[in-house]
Amino acid sequence: MSHGLIPRSHLFGNPYKFSGKISPDGLFLAWLAPLDGVLNVWIAPIDAIDRAEPVTKDTNRGIRTFEWANDGHHLVYMQDKEGDENFHIYAVDTETRAIRDLTPFDGVTAWIDRVSRTIRDRILVRINRRDPKFHDLYTVELASGDIALIQENFGVAAFVTDHHYNVHLAIRDLPSGEREVLRRVDGVWTPWITFATEDARVSHPLHLDTHARMLFLRDSRGRDKAGLTRVDLATGETALLAESDKADIFGVLCDLETREPIAYSVVHERLQYFALEAKLQADLDFLAAQDIGDWFLLSRTLDDRLWVIGAYSDTQPFIEYLFDRGTRSLRELHRVYPELDDAPLLPMRPLIIKSRDGLDLVTYLTLPGDVSAAAPGAAVLLVHGGPWARDSFGYHSLHQWLANRGYAVLSVNFRGSAGFGKAFINAGDGEWGRRMDDDLLDAVAWAIERRIADPQRIAIMGGSYGGYATLVGLTRNPDTYACGVDIVGPSNLETLVRTIPPYWESFRAPLTKAVGDPETEEGLRLLRERSPLFNADKIAKPLLIAHGANDPRVKQAEADQMVEALKERNIPVPYLLFPDEGHGCVRPENNIALFAIVENFLARHLGGLAEPIHADELKKSSLEIREGAEQLSLPQ
Repeated sequence: MSHGLIPRSHLFGNPYKFSGKISPDGLFLAWLAPLDGVLNVWIAPIDAIDRAEPVTKDTNRGIRTFEWANDGHHLVYMQDKEGDENFHIYAVDTETRAIRDLTPFDGVTAWIDRVSRTIRDRILVRINRRDPKFHDLYTVELASGDIALIQENFGVAAFVTDHHYNVHLAIRDLPSGEREVLRRVDGVWTPWITFATEDARVSHPLHLDTHARMLFLRDSRGRDKAGLTRVDLATGETALLAESDKADIFGVLCDLETREPIAYSVVHERLQYFALEAKLQADLDFLAAQDIGDWFLLSRTLDDRLWVIGAYSDTQPFIEYLFDRGTRSLRELHRVYPELDDAPLLPMRPLIIKSRDGLDLVTYLTLPGDVSAAAPGAAVLLVHGGPWARDSFGYHSLHQWLANRGYAVLSVNFRGSAGFGKAFINAGDGEWGRRMDDDLLDAVAWAIERRIADPQRIAIMGGSYGGYATLVGLTRNPDTYACGVDIVGPSNLETLVRTIPPYWESFRAPLTKAVGDPETEEGLRLLRERSPLFNADKIAKPLLIAHGANDPRVKQAEADQMVEALKERNIPVPYLLFPDEGHGCVRPENNIALFAIVENFLARHLGGLAEPIHADELKKSSLEIREGAEQLSLPQ
């Protein structure tokens, strides 16, 4: 291909193999891989991977998450219908290949809550069948599908259970913004621990120890960054086990027998692991010495001898390994994207940009190969979703795609992003479309000042909250960006809040605290003031909108009403709709079609490189071009 372009099919197509999970006894490995172009679960003996066979045969949307049950021969997985997020839970018997729908209820969302290591014939699930707003707890027998109610939900966000599926605690978010941990006292659920409003978004229970005597929490009480604490259920005595002055505790690794934390991780600019027990330090040191990049634990055997880990760096997509802790040996299982082994991937640079009011914004920059300080070039500000999420270091398909096409790519952890302490995440409350946007503007100014970005050739792009940020950027700062791409972004915060899925009811208080409560005069004023829909007339630069028709979080109406408002003002806008997708594209055919159009849209308005759009890329997708086809470079 000309110009050394990495094919879109290599960047956004199906992975070769990924999500390796080892069986509890260590004899088999399961993973996800395409079967006739659709992701399914495959299984093979751990010592004979080449004898793999598929144990599922999905022909539509594909499977993306699964795990072993601890009976050793069932796998459980979740699947929705065309992105509607009404997940069903399925069990497949790896010996007979029989598949059973464990939650065969229409219009209901089910989640796997816990797979016990002691009760091996049943799993614990959450189902909102009785009340769409709240999930009750049930056990389901894997072989028969028999279902039994364990705990009816009385209006809480979640329950804390032990490995015997006993319910010990409940978590409830209050309208005031506080978060309560409740326990039963004489049969009555009673508040036990209360996290103040400032702590609630980053503090919550993690798990109990094996004997249900100790509760472990991510806890920011008395500190800015959330630490790891232990609370004695009998006495209430609290002990701090770990903390960082740079970022919240990220992940916690526990002993399989005792459930005591034995290691934790922190992510500021890069991922770091810390051992809490000396016996694990040798494992961490061994993995650190292997030069495999940042790694994550994907699964482990019941005896904890064998781990499957996934590792990657900025220029190396995921590779999955089998780590034998007994022999301290590492065996490569598979490369997730082997077609990228020889691709011209570019390094990602972590850095910190100061906001105008002094906040540290952890940022990631990927530069095209021909960037020169003497000649600033085109750039794309890529805004993450959430917003209570974060960008991190490592292989990033969108960064590599855009940099390969000649753009400097900038991803900013603006205020409101998760992982940087309670003051940082809470600084986003009431600041959607204002200081959160100012942080993005400060990053753009930084890139211009350092002659990375040509001020006339900067795009803003993102999905979900990133799509909202794109609309804000083009309405609030109409001269800053040359163009924008909004993917599943809300345009009207009032309708966003009023149409959240029913099972988000327990999340309503934190959401309205952040954006405004439509049931109050002040909240309604704030929601409308910060909604790009009501400033559509200010858009002066090209905009592309893409949405999934079945999106339960940000309804299609968010795109429809923005497009209609632009049409009324004679502002042209290409509008891409995917009728078989929800909150973002999952099917690779749809992702490839979407990014083919986005790539050529950016090339037209920024002057970067572009692989031509191939007719079959569009034909294989479900894409409907609702508006603005004449503004796109489409094959005939």
